[in-house]
Amino acid sequence: MSRIRVTASCATLAAVAALAGSPPAEAQQYPTKPVKIVVPFSPGGPTDVIGRFVAQRLTTVLGQQVIVENKPGAGGMIGIEAGVKSPPDGYTLTMITSSYTTSSSLYQLKFDPVSDITPIIQISQGPLLIVVHPSISVTTTRELIALAKAKPGRLNFASAGQGSLAHLASELFADMAGIKMNFIPYKGAAPATMDTIAGQTDLYFAPMAIALPHVRTGKLRAIAVTTSQRNAAMPDVPTVAESALPGYEVVLWQGLIGPKGLPRGIVDRINSEVTAVLKLRETSEQLQADGSSPAGGTPEQLLATIKKEIEVWRKVVREAGVKPE
Repeated sequence: MSRIRVTASCATLAAVAALAGSPPAEAQQYPTKPVKIVVPFSPGGPTDVIGRFVAQRLTTVLGQQVIVENKPGAGGMIGIEAGVKSPPDGYTLTMITSSYTTSSSLYQLKFDPVSDITPIIQISQGPLLIVVHPSISVTTTRELIALAKAKPGRLNFASAGQGSLAHLASELFADMAGIKMNFIPYKGAAPATMDTIAGQTDLYFAPMAIALPHVRTGKLRAIAVTTSQRNAAMPDVPTVAESALPGYEVVLWQGLIGPKGLPRGIVDRINSEVTAVLKLRETSEQLQADGSSPAGGTPEQLLATIKKEIEVWRKVVREAGVKPE
C-alpha cells in the first residue's frame, strides 16, 4: 500500500473509510519517521544479514528509512527485551529466531514470551544438519542410533551452548530414539563445528550454513536434516523423520515481532510488505546461501509456532534435566 497524503477533512475521511472499508488512519499514514529493527545478535551473523536485507527493501516500499540496531547478549534476550518493552507504535520491531522458544522454555524472562509480544511474520525456515566426524562409521540415522545403543553414553555430541536449539534438538532426538549421549557444550556454533571436525566430538546438530562447506570438502559427513522435508541445498540427505524417527521435526527459523498492543493495521501493513519481499527471487537466493528458505504466513501462524515450540522445549528441558547456565 502506498503512503497516502491526507488532504480532506477528518469527517470526510471517516465517511470514506466507513463506506469503503479503508484501513485505519494510523496504518494509512504509517510510517512518518524512521523504523528500527532490533537484531538481538552481533553484526555479521545470519540473523543480522537477513535483518539488513529486509530493512533495505522495506526502506524502499515504506518511504522511510528502516535501520538495524544490534543489541547482542544473553542469547538474544537483552535485545528482545528492549524491543518488546518499546512503545507499540510500529517504530521498533524485533527479529527473533527459534532460540526465542528454547530460551523461553529454560529461563525466567522479564516479560511473557507469548502475551507481551505482537507477532508479525515468520521470515525464514530451515533445518539443522546432523553431521558426524568421518571416523564415525555411520552413514544413516538408523546406524547412528544403533551405534549409540551399542555404546550408551560414549558418543559425544557438540552444542553451541547449554539450552541452545542444537542442544535441545539433540536431547529430543535421544529421547525419541531411546539412547543416551554425552553432551559437550561450546560457546557458539563455530567452536562446536571446529571440534567436531577435529574429532574431539563425534556429532553435531549444526546450522546448515556453518556445516555445509565442511560436508562438501569431506571434513564432516551429513547424516540427516531435522525438518519434515528435505533441503534443496542437499536433496540427497534424508530427514530424521523419514529415515528413523517419524514425527521428529526441529526447524531453525527467523521471525519479526513487535511489542504488545501494536495496532492491527500496522501489523497487516508490515506483514504485507515483508510478504512481498519474501516472494522476490533475490530473497530466496539470499536465504538459500544459509540453507534456509522464505517462510511467510500470518501473524497467527507465527504465534502458533511460538506457543507450540515453547511447550515442546519445556518438556525436553524437564525430562532431560537441562539446567540454565
